[in-house]
Amino acid sequence: MITVRKAAERGHFDHGWLNTYHTFSFADYYDPAHMGFGTLRVINEDVVQPGRGFGTHAHQDMEIITYVLDGALDHKDSMGNGSTIRPGEVQRMSAGTGVTHSEFNHSQAEPVHLLQIWIQPARRGLPPSYEQRTIPPAALSAGLALIAAPAEGIVEIHQDARLYAATLAAGQRVTHALPSGRRAWLQVARGTVTLNGQALHQSDGAAVTHEPTLDIVAPDAAEVLLFDLT
Repeated sequence: MITVRKAAERGHFDHGWLNTYHTFSFADYYDPAHMGFGTLRVINEDVVQPGRGFGTHAHQDMEIITYVLDGALDHKDSMGNGSTIRPGEVQRMSAGTGVTHSEFNHSQAEPVHLLQIWIQPARRGLPPSYEQRTIPPAALSAGLALIAAPAEGIVEIHQDARLYAATLAAGQRVTHALPSGRRAWLQVARGTVTLNGQALHQSDGAAVTHEPTLDIVAPDAAEVLLFDLT
């Protein structure tokens, strides 16, 4: 079964400095029908204006993944990390027992466009930790690149969940086998794809259950994130 979450149906707030869309309930957006999907709790699509950003704020007991689509996002945290996240990279911060961080767009000309993802950890009270890695471009264009997983991903998350990313050329097809008892979420970051024959447009998402194989086809160039979840 495939249930589409249309881009226009998401929670939306335009704060001037931040234009943000919430796939699931978050902050002042509450929708009891969309509280998450399995262990996937948050997909926020944010556009941060030049010279603006998120001030220092706290998180606890969450696996936070940042995936930048355009621009560059500067990160600083209470663990002493300071970095800039750009397209083609993935950042993972395990908030664990507690961490504070800030995120800022230091460009004076270009906005930064990103997806921020929260996944619930397998257990609470983990030590806070951080990783940022480059995703090989050849892996992204070849198919579904495993970018976050409990062990074998480019970054490690503390949950039985796997996050794949792909940049698809026009006409490219990728497939993913979904074992019995697992579910998937497909998020279209750019372009249009079909999922088992069903059209999904930019910023649409789709919840997938009881489908043994996911067949993803890009009529034109597209970029997708695929979550394989319990």
